[in-house]
Amino acid sequence: MNILILNGPNLNLLGKREPEIYGNISFDAYLPQLCKRYPQHEITYFQSNHEGILIDKLQEADGRFDAVVMNPGAYAHTSIAIADCIRAISIPVIEVHISDISKREPYRRHSFTAEACVNCITGLGLEGYAKAIEALE
Repeated sequence: MNILILNGPNLNLLGKREPEIYGNISFDAYLPQLCKRYPQHEITYFQSNHEGILIDKLQEADGRFDAVVMNPGAYAHTSIAIADCIRAISIPVIEVHISDISKREPYRRHSFTAEACVNCITGLGLEGYAKAIEALE
């Protein structure tokens, strides 16, 4: 399976940003472990802090990838545009959140983008990305 992992804003700061919530490992350090764990899949990774670029990547993924594992970051709680894009493409998208958003601040508890996804995995740390890949198998 050809999978795009798409990370949104501030996820480039993993390992530095609030390690008590998000852990102390960067995604760049985690990605090789994930690829080694799932050698049967081709995994491509992209991160952007910009909503429009994330939408462009989702649109480009349609027909090019078999699925998307997406952590939209804070855009989960604000972006109808990303949710609309997820609904418009024909490949499955699984949302991942490192922290358990249901136990976070009230404004983080609802995800507009998760409503458009086939599944949402929260609160498992970076392991959530692995669980998302397994859910696609």
